[in-house]
Amino acid sequence: MARRTKDDADATRNSLLDAAERVFYDKGVARASLNEIAQAAGATRGAIYWHFKDKVDLFNAMVERVTLPLEAAFGADEPPAGTDPLQRLRSMVARLFTVIENDAHARRVFEIAMYRVEYVSELSSVRERHLASLARFHALLARDLQEAAQQAGVALPMELGAAATGLQGLFDGLLQAWILGGAPFPLADMGRQVVDVYLRGLGLVP
Repeated sequence: MARRTKDDADATRNSLLDAAERVFYDKGVARASLNEIAQAAGATRGAIYWHFKDKVDLFNAMVERVTLPLEAAFGADEPPAGTDPLQRLRSMVARLFTVIENDAHARRVFEIAMYRVEYVSELSSVRERHLASLARFHALLARDLQEAAQQAGVALPMELGAAATGLQGLFDGLLQAWILGGAPFPLADMGRQVVDVYLRGLGLVP
């Protein structure tokens, strides 16, 4: 009986998360109400408060249920010693683009987290998670660019932090054009080509 109760609770929680994903996607996070989410899940508002403290807790649980593309890169195993830093960088970026292009569920949650959440009132704390992910991504790019330049024996034509910011901006811009444009080009293939052109401009030949 206890097992059945736990299964029922898990099913209700997942149903609420599925409904939150749909409502957040359709209305944006700030404008979505807990009542709308409960109705979409065929549950009560009380059921939401049984599983989640508030809308922010519900939003975070929805995000955590899916490994976001940026965090997928952070969760990847550290490459073995001696791994070529340029290849490591290219592989990481290609992996991110591939996840976004091929995993519809992850892409939808990523789109909500990046473009459909307003950092206002109770959602202001969500901004900190976003900024932390961006900072970690920037640090990974800077590390690999620096090691690649050292290994190649070249001086980057711009300051290291600026070079990493440029590559990160290129990545974000491609994502935005692809997501908001309704996937108008093959993201992974285009991403690999554009990143390689950028790296060549820095004097790093893939």
